[in-house]
Amino acid sequence: MTHRLFEEKNHASIYQKYRMTPPVGVKEIVLQYLDKKKGPPHELAVDLGCGTGQNTRLLAPHFQEIVGIDVSENQLEEARAVPGFTNITYRAGTAEELPFPNGSVDLLTAASAAHWFDQERFLKEAERVLKPGGCMALLGYTNQFHFSYGTCGDRLDTIYNEVKDVLLPYTSGQIAVTNSKLQDLYEAIPFPDKERIDGIPGKMQMSVKRVMGLFESFSMYQTFLRKDPSAAEALIKSTTARFLKSMDVSSVDTMLEVSTLYYCVLACKPK
Repeated sequence: MTHRLFEEKNHASIYQKYRMTPPVGVKEIVLQYLDKKKGPPHELAVDLGCGTGQNTRLLAPHFQEIVGIDVSENQLEEARAVPGFTNITYRAGTAEELPFPNGSVDLLTAASAAHWFDQERFLKEAERVLKPGGCMALLGYTNQFHFSYGTCGDRLDTIYNEVKDVLLPYTSGQIAVTNSKLQDLYEAIPFPDKERIDGIPGKMQMSVKRVMGLFESFSMYQTFLRKDPSAAEALIKSTTARFLKSMDVSSVDTMLEVSTLYYCVLACKPK
């Protein structure tokens, strides 16, 4: 069953503004794997659960054509509004029913999305649509973020962990799947040639405002917001104030460093 937690228009807008683009290091790992296992030409990549297209756009320069697929029309509307990528097409659909002929796809990828897929149905479709030597690259990060600003990084981490505690009752069981780094899905992949790469560093500079937007983009926050809007909005307001106080600054435009670790599950269909 496809989970549908990202479809509201406001959530899609937040997702586009604040969701992170995977680090270049992840992209390089994926492309090197594809080059090693299949080789050129790189004709068609399909980005599943593409959301507002961050990962789709990252890969676009390396393929003749790339298709982003998502269940949310609002997410796709945001993705289509980004100009300058003439080889990208966005389509509504699911990872379990792909609109591609047998053996036609060079790369199937999903960024922080595969934990929402129906594992058995997705893997059957992946095996069907991939070319011989075609590859899967399923990437993500756990919910462990670390914040750095002067000497107050530990205090910021503590505040973030307290936010996670508040959101825990609203957290889908599928989040545990990504925090396990897709272990069950990895074991179920039918291809003998597969591997997982852990500990890929991702660091970015974010304003306090953008950090709060990232928190708002989380599915568990959106569930909290639907159940108790005033409490959810108060959580963001108080967390903003606590960040600013810990950093001893007054502007939400103040920049800080946010770091996390990515992982990537890679697999190659036999030739």
